[in-house]
Amino acid sequence: MYVRKELTTVQAEIIFTGTELLVGEVLNSHAQYLGRRLTDMGIEVIQHTTVGDYWGRMGLVLLQALERSDLIFITGGLGPTIDDLTKETVAEVLELDMKLDEASLSAIRELFARRGMEMPENNMKQAYFPEGAKILPNSRGTAPGAIVEVGKKAIIILPGPPWELETMFEESVVSYLNSLPHRGTLCTSKTFHLTGIDESSVQELIDDLCGMGNPEIAFLVRPGVVEVRVTGQGATLEEATSLVQNLSDQVRRRLFQYIFAEDDEKIEQVVGQLLQDAGLTIGVAESCTGGLLEARLSDVPGASSYLMGGIVAYNNRVKEKLLKVPPEVLSQFGAVSRQTAIAMAEGVRRELGSSIGLAVTGVAGPTSSEGKPIGLVYIALSSPTGVCFREYRFPGERKAIRNGTVNAALKMAKHFLQGK
Repeated sequence: MYVRKELTTVQAEIIFTGTELLVGEVLNSHAQYLGRRLTDMGIEVIQHTTVGDYWGRMGLVLLQALERSDLIFITGGLGPTIDDLTKETVAEVLELDMKLDEASLSAIRELFARRGMEMPENNMKQAYFPEGAKILPNSRGTAPGAIVEVGKKAIIILPGPPWELETMFEESVVSYLNSLPHRGTLCTSKTFHLTGIDESSVQELIDDLCGMGNPEIAFLVRPGVVEVRVTGQGATLEEATSLVQNLSDQVRRRLFQYIFAEDDEKIEQVVGQLLQDAGLTIGVAESCTGGLLEARLSDVPGASSYLMGGIVAYNNRVKEKLLKVPPEVLSQFGAVSRQTAIAMAEGVRRELGSSIGLAVTGVAGPTSSEGKPIGLVYIALSSPTGVCFREYRFPGERKAIRNGTVNAALKMAKHFLQGK
């Protein structure tokens, strides 16, 4: 459950640096991550600006930001090359000298040494900061970040690579933001992640619970996922939590069959932990998802202890040869059918020697197949205790259908392992 402190006097804006962002060569994932995290903490994000690697424009954007915002986040431009200008621009705008931080330099040298390399001389640039800056260590790269306070305002400088930025934010920036003076109400929220249903149908199921004001319900749609967020406010955290909990219990009861995860829960991690706890293994057979299901399961570190492998059987001949799906099943019922899904689940369990076999087959589009509609998907699970299956009609286009299928398949495995 998220906890947000509403900082009614704190406004922030984010400056994204890098010509590669400006011209669209690189996806700006920082906007989504920082926007959501700051909002969750009750900090109002009032503006995003993307600027190229040119100190004149960067300096102008920074001066404008300082006039209207309490917190200015700047991402990127902390590398060792001549076009990495963020810290130098901040120092120029604030009329500060650049100072060498020996601890940062030592950490950068040690990082290269662990890689069996000698630090190039130009990496020393990464250890210089505007005078008086608070250094933010980078546990995943060579570019430390910094916080430069300007009166009651602060400039927070973060590295460009997403894995470095997000780690630094969680390890160092969150504690700094929580230490800032604040006032106002406390806000907390609960998020449900749903699949196999469209947004309008979700709202119909819980329509009478919406529009309360406090707590309130909001919807967000992503490919293959509908998110339902319950948010409440109160003078105390206990009051806000109680409001959210009461409404969340009602939402969960009505939407249970579509919920595959809650809050920041990653269902592939949950399934992996359940398999480990039970001492079971899993094998997957995929048609319409083309390997996405196995990829999600294998994203979890240590997955080799329970994931036996997968078979992508896009073609019917592969279904017959590798999964031993009977030809008569395919000819009589078609590749997209519960009978084929069950045969695939049983086949992959048998061929890979896994405790559980999980299979998906369907029509992802953009055209129909075998005269069957786009979005029709069958998912089956085979285990020593028997077989279960389910038919879905996923909304949306190809990406949404494939993502929804993976989420639903993992949900089936999760519920089976939980005994539901």
